[in-house]
Amino acid sequence: MSELVSPLPRYLEIQRDLQARIASGQWIPGSRVPAEHELQAQYHCSRMTVNKALSALAKAGLIIRRRRSGSFVAMPRSQETILNIQDIKAEILAKGKAYRFEILTRQERAMTTDDALQLRVTPGGRVLALSVRHFANEHPFVVEDRLMNLAIVPAAREERFVVSPPGTWLLDVVPWTNAEHVIQAELADQRIATLLGIPKKSACLAIERRTWQGDATITWVRLTYPGDRHQLTSHFRPGGPLIP
Repeated sequence: MSELVSPLPRYLEIQRDLQARIASGQWIPGSRVPAEHELQAQYHCSRMTVNKALSALAKAGLIIRRRRSGSFVAMPRSQETILNIQDIKAEILAKGKAYRFEILTRQERAMTTDDALQLRVTPGGRVLALSVRHFANEHPFVVEDRLMNLAIVPAAREERFVVSPPGTWLLDVVPWTNAEHVIQAELADQRIATLLGIPKKSACLAIERRTWQGDATITWVRLTYPGDRHQLTSHFRPGGPLIP
């Protein structure tokens, strides 16, 4: 007599099916996973069952779930940047310091030649240009100069960045597939010196970053830190994934 094999739990069937789509490349890193109600209709099951399947995929590191934005296929660990994209607000709060930010300038404009060069795109379209100052315990922490490509982030037009700073907002609402960091030492010009409360020509650490969604640039940002108040730390091992 053959042994009866009990069927897989429904959530596990859905989990394996979604996992196969990721593994096959049908869903590439950064692509949006169908919403829960869409999966519920597709698999003819309860919302709770779908949620359980997505939670299992998130726990396995295959998808990223963002509140109010949905779920997205995660970057493979081997393709992550050696420097993670830091959320400045979270970084400061994690140090046990009070955080606040101020928007210094905010301008929506037609993309200039320099804007296109920074974003590495063909000139045309519009950008949102922002300058932001972040504080830790009321001391200037970093100056942020940012360009957002409004062709990729049209919602930024209406966002006033009252609750969250631009970087935190982007991480919450826009999935990215790859990023580039350029790190260099420089001397503070008069503007940076004034904003950071340091003498002119003081040593600073400048980080330029671009993030992409597929072939489209989402944003370019330049973060300027006082050189004596900031350091970069990255934990890794040869041939292995980054250590969180």
